[in-house]
Amino acid sequence: MNMLYRTLSTGTSAPRFALNSLTLGLLLASAVPDALAASTELPATAVTADDSTGYRADSAWVGGFGPAPLLDTPASVSVFTEALLKDQQARLLSEVLRNDASVGESYAPIGYYENFVVRGFSLNSASSYKINGRTVTGEQNVGLENKQQVELLKGLSGLQSGVSEPGGVVNYVTKRAADVRSVTVSTDDRGSGYLATDVGGWFGSEQQFGLRANFAHEDIHSYVEHANGQRDFAAVAFDWNISPDALLQLDVEYQNKEQRSVPGYQLLGGTQLPHHASPKKLLAHQSGSKPVTIDALNINGNFEYRFSDTWKGNLSASRSRVVIDDYSSFAWGCYAASGCAGTAVPNYFSPDGEYDIYDFRSPDDTRRNDEVQAALNGQFDTAGLGHELTVGTSAFRRVVDQRELINAWIGSGTIDREPPDFTRYDGPVNDSYRRLDSRQYGLFFSDRITFNEQWQTVLGGREVRLDEKTFDDQHATTRHTQRYEFLPQAALIYKPVPDLTLYTSYSKGLSLGGEAPWFADNAFEILAPTVSRQIEAGIKYDWQRMTYSATLFQIRQAYQYSRPNDDGSFTFAQQGEQKNTGLELAANGWATQRLQVSASVAAIRARVSGSGTPAYEDHQTLNVPTVRASLYGDYALPWFDGLAVLGGVQYSGKKYANQQGEVEVGSYAIFNIGSRYSTRIDGYDTVFRLSVDNLFDKRYWRDAGEYMGDNYLFQGAPLTARLSASINF
Repeated sequence: MNMLYRTLSTGTSAPRFALNSLTLGLLLASAVPDALAASTELPATAVTADDSTGYRADSAWVGGFGPAPLLDTPASVSVFTEALLKDQQARLLSEVLRNDASVGESYAPIGYYENFVVRGFSLNSASSYKINGRTVTGEQNVGLENKQQVELLKGLSGLQSGVSEPGGVVNYVTKRAADVRSVTVSTDDRGSGYLATDVGGWFGSEQQFGLRANFAHEDIHSYVEHANGQRDFAAVAFDWNISPDALLQLDVEYQNKEQRSVPGYQLLGGTQLPHHASPKKLLAHQSGSKPVTIDALNINGNFEYRFSDTWKGNLSASRSRVVIDDYSSFAWGCYAASGCAGTAVPNYFSPDGEYDIYDFRSPDDTRRNDEVQAALNGQFDTAGLGHELTVGTSAFRRVVDQRELINAWIGSGTIDREPPDFTRYDGPVNDSYRRLDSRQYGLFFSDRITFNEQWQTVLGGREVRLDEKTFDDQHATTRHTQRYEFLPQAALIYKPVPDLTLYTSYSKGLSLGGEAPWFADNAFEILAPTVSRQIEAGIKYDWQRMTYSATLFQIRQAYQYSRPNDDGSFTFAQQGEQKNTGLELAANGWATQRLQVSASVAAIRARVSGSGTPAYEDHQTLNVPTVRASLYGDYALPWFDGLAVLGGVQYSGKKYANQQGEVEVGSYAIFNIGSRYSTRIDGYDTVFRLSVDNLFDKRYWRDAGEYMGDNYLFQGAPLTARLSASINF
């Protein structure tokens, strides 16, 4: 991340993939559909912009090893459909996940990649994000233009993912081939520009080949001063029906984004919230600082073969590579301030609002994930019981190459005014070296056993072998971890009627150990992997066109933190336990013929015990509110054909901004409104959308979390408005 001090983990220089997405997208919008039409004799088909499925989804990939009905999945899964993404004009994952009350942000600065906390546990950039079920590097803001839906599995996913965090997994599902030609243009109240195209079709002598291409260009005018940027995105999906029993699918997507990152605030003196903070202010601004550049390439392939009506197999593989040129004028701490004199580690702003400014540089920060998985799925009966069995094996490798980072102090600033320009660092940039080489191998099985129409059980597990090495800049091995762990998962399902499911489940997970921050006595030490356990009980009910769900859960994991010592220093330790207990309620679908809603509420009790630091215990953990809620609705006006009113609210209770539970950020409710108007212009289906977020221009702290031992505060966006038009040819 572009944090002041952060994990050294990446580095070999990577080629830049030059591509003018805007030009190519415009050419394809006019040329590709005609070429596809020429190769077939089917009449052109106009596709309306509104997704008929609305905000409710019936199935998801993320809960198992293929698409499965949500009603029969013994886990808490949220699905955000293409229709919802379009109506909210979402460009970032944070704009999608705000629809789930169990999710909060966890160090998600503007201009950089985002991370999140789910059920009170932070996700991990190495393992918590997937495209079509295959793991991608999380150090990117994955483009949404080619996504059919975004799925969130809340809780442990050891069976599905292997080594992963207990909070959950995000899975992006890409659009498949379809006869579509559309162009979307958009702007906002700050003058940003956006153009996207979506084109595709089927071709070949038997319509066996399918293609879908998405291109976008965005000029970003941020609400934060001096933080404008731009983004280019291109994606192609290819489908080949080789035979009635064989299917090949390929996906390639590339994105380049350039934007200055926006540092977070820190507590004043470690005990008070910053006063007179503005969400529009760029802390530590230096006119000569460079933007952060992120190049991301994701490649995904899947081959599926049906052996019979009841047995099929698939082989999937992926590569995800991200190259980050990480530059930042970073605000951190107050070593140079008189108000912080004598403090061993002043990792906060001074009581008067002074902070140090660092010239941070980490070019060619490279992270690569490679994964392959083979699975066999079949159905059979034995001894009067029905079985749906999945068995398979997987291999995953993550490498991180990085230069030794540069972090040079250049001056000081205060939060109430913009600092002057200081002399920048002009020394050499260090050589790149391999920081991490992590390999995971797994054997897994899952068997859904049906006893009768009411009772089912799901039994499964994954045997994981973890082989991980870390290195220093002299290429010497600093740690070699080898570990075997069996991760079981079991669930009991009861369906008294076909549309009602009650379940209870148990899961075990394995997470990578955390890395000590720079200021700890054991700086940059990576601790041993940790085991987590979860019990969950839930109820799901499909009634007419609505889906209702309620979930109770409890997750336990070893507590990892910077333990304060008597002399004012810190030691990064794995001691004690964090236990999060919660209740989630959700409703999705059409409440009436004209009203559809997406609503959720989450209440979480997060506690630490046995840490050896009493001040960190017996209160809610950092950055986790006890209650959060989200509501979004779409109402089609009966007296004006084609016009719908959109809107909703996000609520968060108060939460602690330090580990001692002494500083709180207040609760807040953010109201959003909008509209959608569907019409025909010159024979083309056209949809106009208007969205206004934070209608009352509320000032609030959206994120008060921790990263690499340091606490940061990020303000929420002020009132913003976005207008778009989508035309389907």
